[in-house]
Amino acid sequence: MSEQIPIEAFRSGLLTVLEEVFEQVHGYVLDPGTSLFETLAMVSAAEASRPVFPGAGNLAAQVNHTRVYLDAFVTGLATGGAERPDWPGSWRVGPVDEEAWADLIAGLQAAYEQIRAFAGSFEGWDARFIGGAFALVAHSAYHLGEIRQGLGVLRASGPVEAARAGT
Repeated sequence: MSEQIPIEAFRSGLLTVLEEVFEQVHGYVLDPGTSLFETLAMVSAAEASRPVFPGAGNLAAQVNHTRVYLDAFVTGLATGGAERPDWPGSWRVGPVDEEAWADLIAGLQAAYEQIRAFAGSFEGWDARFIGGAFALVAHSAYHLGEIRQGLGVLRASGPVEAARAGT
């Protein structure tokens, strides 16, 4: 005989872990002050514009790709997966100024809020949707790790001003 988890218990756990990855650490998987939005608040547009290494994408592209993924999740729910996002295009982000960097972060914030709203009200949590929720958390946490690691590499490689000629 199998027991079912009440939807509210699943929803609460999902929202808590999403909040940890994106907004505020609760101690499940991250160290204090290392959520995605806390990390991005410490990144300048100049840092976000620099490729982590020659031929690699920049942090702005990581943010854009993560936003596209969240948007695709919401769109996929509405269309049954009929629309396919432009994954290669999600990585094509060149240098950004402070305004464009703020816009990328705001776009990510808006997509995240859509995900939270969906998770907070959805009632049909079957195996497919629960799997999607796990994928959403894992994918977002992966890109948070990429951003944090890339930021460490950029900051260890020297001042932004010295590397501007390469961007």
